[in-house]
Amino acid sequence: MTSSRLLMAALAACTLALAACKDTPADAAKGPATPVSVAAVSAEAKGFTVGSEMTVRRVFVFFDPQCPHCAQLWQAAKPLKSQARFIWIPVGVMNEASTAQGAALLAAPDPATAMDAHEASLSAKQGGITAVGDLQAQRAVVAANTQLFNRFGFSSIPTIVANHAQSGALVSHEGGLSTGALAALLGLQPPN
Repeated sequence: MTSSRLLMAALAACTLALAACKDTPADAAKGPATPVSVAAVSAEAKGFTVGSEMTVRRVFVFFDPQCPHCAQLWQAAKPLKSQARFIWIPVGVMNEASTAQGAALLAAPDPATAMDAHEASLSAKQGGITAVGDLQAQRAVVAANTQLFNRFGFSSIPTIVANHAQSGALVSHEGGLSTGALAALLGLQPPN
């Protein structure tokens, strides 16, 4: 590999590391955004739940299975799952594999275990999980989630929507966060 190619690859990696994934489809309809609320997300988005079923605290996360920042947030949220119910909402904004893999995660008997396997595969540069079988219904869910994501006017993934645990105020954040920053955003206790 030539030095200019190495430099370009390093520059691309740095750019990706510094920002959330902003690969929304170019043909996404841009217009006035629908107001974001936990109720609106809860009513329309479809995803899988990870965390405490005993808590009323819900944290909605729009994610793309191909997004490295979403993978980082997946890991960062794990220590907080005893304090909140995280609803992971797959969208397809990066490429066709995003929709197929989102559909496969939704169809999995245990989506959290499938997500762990998917993230491990991506980390090992093996491409993530493979979608098998007839997943048309789940692909339609991912497409509807993507339309909702666009309707809200979000431009980066992951995107978090929740009510602050202490104040009840709506919180929304686009981009990855560390566990501590995620806990602070949500008003949760940081892990020790």
